[in-house]
Amino acid sequence: MIILNITYSFFITFLAGLSTLFGMIVLLFNKKNTNKIISASLSFAAGVMLCVSLLDLIPEGIELLTTRYKNFVSILIFLIFLSLGVLTSMIIDKNMPENNNEGKLYRVGIISMLAIILHNIPEGIATFMASSIDKSLGISLAIAIAMHNIPEGISISVPIYYSTRSFKKSFIYTLISALSEPFGALLAFLFLQNFITDSFMGMLFSFIAGIMIHISFYELLPTSKKYNEYTLTKIFFIIGIIFMCINLFLL
Repeated sequence: MIILNITYSFFITFLAGLSTLFGMIVLLFNKKNTNKIISASLSFAAGVMLCVSLLDLIPEGIELLTTRYKNFVSILIFLIFLSLGVLTSMIIDKNMPENNNEGKLYRVGIISMLAIILHNIPEGIATFMASSIDKSLGISLAIAIAMHNIPEGISISVPIYYSTRSFKKSFIYTLISALSEPFGALLAFLFLQNFITDSFMGMLFSFIAGIMIHISFYELLPTSKKYNEYTLTKIFFIIGIIFMCINLFLL
């Protein structure tokens, strides 16, 4: 039973990471549609991530913390780790490149890949741990991560492809980023299994919620608006929220 549960957790985390490759679908479409695809993907992911944070991770995190701490202390710990998550995401975002110069596309793609790898490893840890304890929460978290992994895949595959004109290189670099998710799960399995407690999971969920909320409001939505598809951004943001609410209800 334990082996099956571990296998399941690795499988869910692997699928979440593998979704990064779907970002390469953009390369199959005409350039005229690229802006709309990216804008829709980013806003949809923002809706999904915000919904899973507010309706799943945060309530679950607080509930787990209250199993050990009193209500006031648990809320305080939750706010501390939520803030740490936001701060961590801010640091990652600050180091992610933002350059429209086509001559530097290759460098942008490589730096994006490195930054996203650093971002994906803790996500892999969170997905593995969540799946180990609560399969429904693990699936919800994996779906939320998968939704924003797709535009992350776009941020790697597009600059690499258009700077090298090599689909192979674009695929390899995007795949490396995708595999960082199950690598995080492997780290959790090898080194963190003995430290998994309700309070630890509560802190971790609060931390991840902070990352997701920050990414939704300060990365995904603003970037989506940069493509001047304002109506599309609003529509797919709402669709993302509805999709995740239905998913949470069904699970």
